[in-house]
Amino acid sequence: MQTLAYGELDAIVHATHGAPFRVLGPHLTDTSTLIIRAFLPQASARATVSVEIAGARTTSHQMERVAPEGLFELTLSRRKQIPSYQLVIAEPDGRETRLHDPYAFPFMLTDFDLQLLGEGQHHQAYQKLGAQMREVNGVKGVNFAVWSPNAQRISVVGDFNQWDGRRHPMQRRNDGGIWELFIPDLGANERYKYALASQYQGYYTERADPYGFYSEVRPLTSSLTYDLSQYGWQDDDWMRTRIVSQGFDRPLAIYEVHLGSWRRSPEEGGRFLTYLELAEQLPAYVKEMGYTHVEFLPISEHPFDGSWGYQPVGMFSPTSRFGAPDDFRTLVDALHQAGIGVILDWVPGHFPKDGHGLNYFDGTHLYEHDDPRMGEHTEWGTMIYNYGRNEVRNFLLSNALFWLSEYHIDGLRVDAVASMIYLDYARKHGEWLPNRFGGRENLEAVDFLKTLNTLAHHYHPGILTIAEESTAWPMVSRPTYLGGLGFSYKWNMGWMHDLLDYFQADPIYRRYKQDRITFSLMYAFSENFILPLSHDEVVHLKHALLDKMPGDFWQRFANLRALYGFMYGHPGKKLLFMGGEFGQWNEWAYDRSLDWHLLDHEPHQKLQRYVRDLNRLYATEPAMHEIDTSWEGFNWVDFRDTDNSVVAFLRRAKDQDDFLLFACNFTPVPRHNYRLGVPHAGVYHEVLNSDAGDYYGSNVGNMGAVHAEDVPSHSYPASLSLTLPPLAVIVLKPERTKKEEETA
Repeated sequence: MQTLAYGELDAIVHATHGAPFRVLGPHLTDTSTLIIRAFLPQASARATVSVEIAGARTTSHQMERVAPEGLFELTLSRRKQIPSYQLVIAEPDGRETRLHDPYAFPFMLTDFDLQLLGEGQHHQAYQKLGAQMREVNGVKGVNFAVWSPNAQRISVVGDFNQWDGRRHPMQRRNDGGIWELFIPDLGANERYKYALASQYQGYYTERADPYGFYSEVRPLTSSLTYDLSQYGWQDDDWMRTRIVSQGFDRPLAIYEVHLGSWRRSPEEGGRFLTYLELAEQLPAYVKEMGYTHVEFLPISEHPFDGSWGYQPVGMFSPTSRFGAPDDFRTLVDALHQAGIGVILDWVPGHFPKDGHGLNYFDGTHLYEHDDPRMGEHTEWGTMIYNYGRNEVRNFLLSNALFWLSEYHIDGLRVDAVASMIYLDYARKHGEWLPNRFGGRENLEAVDFLKTLNTLAHHYHPGILTIAEESTAWPMVSRPTYLGGLGFSYKWNMGWMHDLLDYFQADPIYRRYKQDRITFSLMYAFSENFILPLSHDEVVHLKHALLDKMPGDFWQRFANLRALYGFMYGHPGKKLLFMGGEFGQWNEWAYDRSLDWHLLDHEPHQKLQRYVRDLNRLYATEPAMHEIDTSWEGFNWVDFRDTDNSVVAFLRRAKDQDDFLLFACNFTPVPRHNYRLGVPHAGVYHEVLNSDAGDYYGSNVGNMGAVHAEDVPSHSYPASLSLTLPPLAVIVLKPERTKKEEETA
């Protein structure tokens, strides 16, 4: 140990040594000699370096410069253990720098950690890899760990070492490719990257931390150290009752939000609102509107605003556009304290090619498949994760658990599931590879999704997982033990496309399209569905929802109210993208605020009031939400009246005597004396009328209530003679008898 081979000295000096702990730091020899080596290229040529050893009395020993580049060595005899010490750099001008030696500290990752990481079974990998704030032997610092099996060497670089890759080379821990280094005296908010030299073709790169908790504001690309242990949550009541409040028999009305464009600060040039400002404004608005949940478009760090977050680079880092990680926690906390759940759009299907990210991470296709027929979305210009690789699966699985655990997220909506489970997704013949059975299913991705759902519900009972899956893949929202993918819910994309196709048609032609609004009941109970009117339907020249509606100004509002009324009556949970609640005319634009000024005008005010009242009715009437996944919660009254474009149906609660009648007239012609069958005679109260004057309607209706007669109709023993308002949905609720109330 006393003499270094020339090759090792050269490797340390030029930062090519993959095992710096063999050379640097303290070493006890068999002859009870202690050798301490330090490579300090920041020390000037005339500087001296000393080792200051703590003990009963502090002693100082000057080191010998053994290489002009800054390698120093000290030999002490009669030493049987390694002491605690500091390095002291003294410059000729009197400046003195004291530092702890990174190579004098033990490794943090245990052999068991390394085994689990290699097997892809370390479900809390985010607690081990990345930049972890630690205190070791009484010294605070940051432990860095990164997976890079094909690197020749890796260094941690940052402002703290002038981005000099020679100063903090990491140690390769095992054949699985985990590299580690504890850097003492390092705190939070330090910029850093991994400087990586590959074993192949001299490839060199500097990468952001795949497990980094915090990132610089784009276009800067460094990671920042961050302490996630300091936040004090105030949402105990919400977390304790979540397993009940998010049950399948409870209302789920989701307000989909893009944080960068929900609202901006016009007084300051239209800048983003911060997480803290959003925490003051968003919960109050969502609660007032009666929504049960918000769903955020992806907030994982992403370099390009125009991707809306769907091309993430920092999977463990909430975007710094709006503030620090604990600021995002404050927003989630505020929503929970207001009784509102938080769902995140989560993107495990692909990632962008940005040079500081995962693509070609260590000079090889590490996170992605090496064959472009498996590893690249040519349509999107992005890369596809290699779901068959243990460490990649572990990265994604631990990321999902990270958001659920560290940020108290209540649900994950998994983006673009179809692109994951089909090998030929958006590919022509010859552009994809079949699976081992010759099929088009991505078996590794399917297994990944099943594991994701199993783990998420195991560790966090009561959370929701939601699939954006646009095909007829069976049993998406059925348990994995029954052969399903294990999601809680699936977006009903077919319902959405048919609904919009119907409502965009001029009412005179709707008689030929009635199947568009009835066909969904053929499969409505095959999955646990969410009915989405999402951001995707109001961009890219698709027009805003209000602008999609046909007719004159008044009819457009009436059509949209009717659409919402039918949506809330239809089995399935509800989702509406921001701006739809008050009738945004313009398509959604990610780079500016919603058109809140429209609320200065009566039609938009009244549409907003209508959506608020719909949400409140939905939440308070069990018949509208208790049974969404079974025919027990739905009965057609009439779907055959195509000439009048009228449909009517019942929604029932678990108590089958608790029901609502929905009567929908999708033409601008009022229907008088229109008879519809109902289960029994009695008084039926009109609990909602989308044509009410309060909602900017024409105030046609049934004077608040109507009496059902013992006149059979539509296979029911009683019936109502109704006035159906134009382009409207009315909802009627039978008045319970005293006996029924006592039984209930």
